[in-house]
This record gives sequence, C-alpha cells and structure tokens, in this order.
Amino acid sequence: MRTLIRDVRVFDGERTIATADVVIEDGLIAVVGTGAGRPADVEVEVDGTGRTLLPGLIDAHTHVFDGSLAQALRYGVTTELDMFCLPQILTEQRRLAAENDDVADLRSAGTLATAPGGHPTQLLAALAGTLLDGLDAATIDSVSGPAQAPAFVQARLAEGADYLKIVIDDGAVHGADLPVMTPETAAALAAAAHDAGLRVIAHAITASEVEIALDAGVDGLAHVWTDLAPDDPASQRLAERVRAQGVSVVTTLAYFEAITAQHLETADCARPGSSVNAAGALRALRRAGVPLLAGTDATPFVPAHGTGMHRELQLLTEAGLSAEEALAAATSVPAHHFGLTDRGRIAPGLRADLVLVEGDPTRDITATGSITDVWRRGVRQAR
Repeated sequence: MRTLIRDVRVFDGERTIATADVVIEDGLIAVVGTGAGRPADVEVEVDGTGRTLLPGLIDAHTHVFDGSLAQALRYGVTTELDMFCLPQILTEQRRLAAENDDVADLRSAGTLATAPGGHPTQLLAALAGTLLDGLDAATIDSVSGPAQAPAFVQARLAEGADYLKIVIDDGAVHGADLPVMTPETAAALAAAAHDAGLRVIAHAITASEVEIALDAGVDGLAHVWTDLAPDDPASQRLAERVRAQGVSVVTTLAYFEAITAQHLETADCARPGSSVNAAGALRALRRAGVPLLAGTDATPFVPAHGTGMHRELQLLTEAGLSAEEALAAATSVPAHHFGLTDRGRIAPGLRADLVLVEGDPTRDITATGSITDVWRRGVRQAR
C-alpha cells in the first residue's frame, strides 16, 4: 500500500522541515520531499496541514508485561527498550512484537544482573501473587562474584538479550538496605558482555554507584543520579567524567517524579531520590554534552507505558532541553546508541514508524499528546 502524507511539518529526528510530502510504501519511508505533486498509485492520502510528523517514539527504559506493548503503541511509542523482562514473559512478548504491527517493537536485556537478594528482587517479591502469580524471586538468576560473570552473560545470550543490564544499587535511595554487587563483579560482567558483543547498561542512582559503573566500563546509564543537590559542583564533575568516557544516559525523570510523589513529603524536596535532584543531574549532563536518551522506567503502574513518554518529554523541557532536543532524545539519539539503524529518523529507506500530531511540538512539546495517527512498519493504527 502506498500512503501520502501531504503538506506536513516534519521533525526528522534531528531537524525540522517546515513543509514536506512523505510517502510510505511497503512498510518503509519512500519519499520525503517538497512540491513533488501527488505520486501515482496513492491508495491513502492524509492531510498534514497544521500537523507535525515525528519518527515513532523510542522509550529507552521500560519493563514489559502482558499488554504493555499494545498500550505503548497507542500513544506513539513504536519501540520499547526493555531493561528487565522476566523469562516467563519475554518469549511471548518477543513473538508479539515480531509478528504483529498493533504492538510496539521490542528490544530487551532479558534478565538483569544483580547480587543475590539485590534490587529489584524485593519488588518482585511484592508483585508475587498479583501480576506475577506464582513468582519466586529467588529463582531469578543472580551473580554472586566475578567468576560467575561469563556464564551469566552466556545465559543472557541464550535468552536472546540485545544488551546486558547490571544493577549497582544498595537500596539507600529507597530507604532500604540491600545486597549490592561488588565493583569487581560489575567489571567482570562488563568485560564478559563486551567480549560477547553486547552493550552494557548500568542501573546506578547515586553518584558513588555511577562511579562504580564508570570504573567497570559500562556503555550507558539507565538513570540519572539523584543524591546530589542541583548546585553541588560534584554533579558537574561527574557529568564531565560521563562525557569523557563516551557514556550515554537514560533520563527517567518521570520515574523520579513518581517516586518523589509516593515516598517524599513534598514534591520539591531536595533529598536523595527526589525529582529536584534528578533534574539537577540532567542539567549537569546537558551542560557537559552527554547524549541523553528519553526513557520512563514504565511499568504496569507508574509511569505508564506510552503516556509516561509524553510526561517525560515535558519534564525534559522543564529541565532545560529545547523541544527539538527532547524530541531527538526520544527518536534519533536512542536509535543511534542502541544500534537501531532502521528507525528513529524520517528519511527514505527507513522503517515507516511514524507519529502524526496536531500542532507543533518543536515549539510546544505538549503537542506530542495530540496524536491523530500512528504507523508501525507502515501499518496505520486504528484510532
């Protein structure tokens, strides 16, 4: 089927084109041009006047459960980068994403690496009997020392993992005292993953945990840190180290907003884990020139799949990113850093994962929520 979206403003993942015609054919973007006239054999024509066409949004930090991928796609998130999916869920979700165009696409770390009894096993125990009926958190693979790292990585490859996630979190930000992997184990996991050709993402939410992750040689951070006040010079120094090592950072401001509302007395309380500190870390990272990837830490609770991304984009602009920088953080930047060379931009030959919205989100980021159409692999979704 050939589809023409005519006279539309285009944010192509990197820059804005004031008016263009975009043709979709056989699941791909065939033409991005101006004044070309109506191509022959167009079967569907969409009026883009007053609207903006965006690459499908990429949420760079989610946790997928049954129904998550369908919910994400309804809100224009065409790809989710899952940072921990339970083995009993992952196989079916991969099948859905591969075979169906009415759910978001999926990449996943599979089972994350954590110390025995470490984060997030305490959360899994709380979910047992609800979303995860019959789950025994103790059966989830863990890593007790450096010698186990190669076997753990090989097990993740067998599981189909697209990258490795390691957890360095002693629980202090959440008021807990949890076992945490040693720096030596983190380094051994990163080395084994790199030997296997996997990118390594670290969950680390304090400055000291980030230092351990950087010492281990990770490629990306799954969160900003949240224990340094926004005006602490140490935050800028840490951001400069992140940039110097070529490490990217997933933002997850919506996640820290959610836990601030749940666990802190006031939403603007500058304590470890607060959204104020998270926004301060983000500003330091932006000043340092660190690649920022929009991600929500979406779950079946809050932030929610799909809608959480639109809140994340608003929080990014409130923290100082321009609207175009925020949109790039949700499209071309995660595509580049996760090797998704077929998406994240609007250009001929790339996948027709697209979102059409009313208004101009390059000036007013809230316009991303005014969705009129979504395409995944060129298939127009029912609205």
